[in-house]
Amino acid sequence: MGLLDDWAERHILEGQRNGDFNQLPGEGKPLILDDDSHVPAELRAGYRLLKNSGYLPPELLLRREAIELSDLLNSLKTVGEDYHSVSKKLALLELKLQQAGISTDFLHSHEYGEKLSKHIGEP
Repeated sequence: MGLLDDWAERHILEGQRNGDFNQLPGEGKPLILDDDSHVPAELRAGYRLLKNSGYLPPELLLRREAIELSDLLNSLKTVGEDYHSVSKKLALLELKLQQAGISTDFLHSHEYGEKLSKHIGEP
């Protein structure tokens, strides 16, 4: 272990002996950790800091907007000006996501479910 690791470990043990960690929210429960295995180790701390401060990368903002538009489109009647307007916005957003290298399969998952239901004979 390095010098900083030893220093941190010493302070953690001292805090445990003093009871500084008692009565914290979630005490005795397992930690819920994000899966950041796809993020390089040297970037994980920075990404976690950005995430905890509420920042999302532009690609994820586009993804969230696409999901919202898809949900709105599913709630609209297929005939009407609103439907066509939202449909065009969603198509443009899907193209932007694809150009950014992000899969847009999440937008078509309901279509797959419908086809599968028809194939196996469920109503």
